[in-house]
Amino acid sequence: MKISGKKKRNYNLIIGLCLTGFFLAVAIIGQFWTPYPVTQMDPTSVNLAPCLAHPLGTDNFGRDILSRVMNGSGMTFFVAICTVLMGAVLGTIIGALTGYFGGWIDEIIMRINDILLSFPSVLLALIFISFLGPGTLNVILALGILFIPSFARIVRSEMIRCKELDFVKSAKVMGIGPFRIMFSHILPNTLVSMLTSAAIGFNNAVLAEASMSYLGLGVQPPLPSLGRMLSEAQSYLLNTPWYALAPGVAIILIILGFSMISEGLRAWKR
Repeated sequence: MKISGKKKRNYNLIIGLCLTGFFLAVAIIGQFWTPYPVTQMDPTSVNLAPCLAHPLGTDNFGRDILSRVMNGSGMTFFVAICTVLMGAVLGTIIGALTGYFGGWIDEIIMRINDILLSFPSVLLALIFISFLGPGTLNVILALGILFIPSFARIVRSEMIRCKELDFVKSAKVMGIGPFRIMFSHILPNTLVSMLTSAAIGFNNAVLAEASMSYLGLGVQPPLPSLGRMLSEAQSYLLNTPWYALAPGVAIILIILGFSMISEGLRAWKR
């Protein structure tokens, strides 16, 4: 008996969830326990190669790289989660209101959306941070604002599509208010699309946070950050390649996990 395409295992989703779950667990553990204190310097252990005492080696200050990757991954996830939540909540509200009611407000807000979407997100984030100043909270605020348009566009298109369907017309006839119709009847139909967009958003947020920290605009020292670790390691690539390899591989695998989740959700939606 043949198994239909929809019943086949969604390997992209499974592998993506496993990768993301692993790094999320490492990040959470890294906030409460690490093999060594993340800011502890040891002049006698500078630039050590990977060994039993330091499985990923040490950096130019003798700090344990494994400990810093574990703790820095937590900051990466924190920035990504806050950024996507901010973009999703505000984008959902804006998209629901503009899509359901339409009118001139819809036209104005969508044109602003188009302008924001026409620029590279990292470039706009740099512009915002140049005004706000460096720091974790400012990076979250800048990236969160940039993620609003993508969520707003998805929710708006679903509102426009669904508001003329029979179940919405029936709800109107029954006297149900517009806000209840928007958020209780129509919004659940956007769940898969929103999850797919959120997975892509997490992907972009991780990359953007790493880029900001690499440029010195994100997490400030002495706190560890994967992007800042890459920046600090570039002067030691020939002598201590493991310094850059550990945070670089962590960033790649985190992004790969979110990318596979988004691909798996797209396949599930089809």
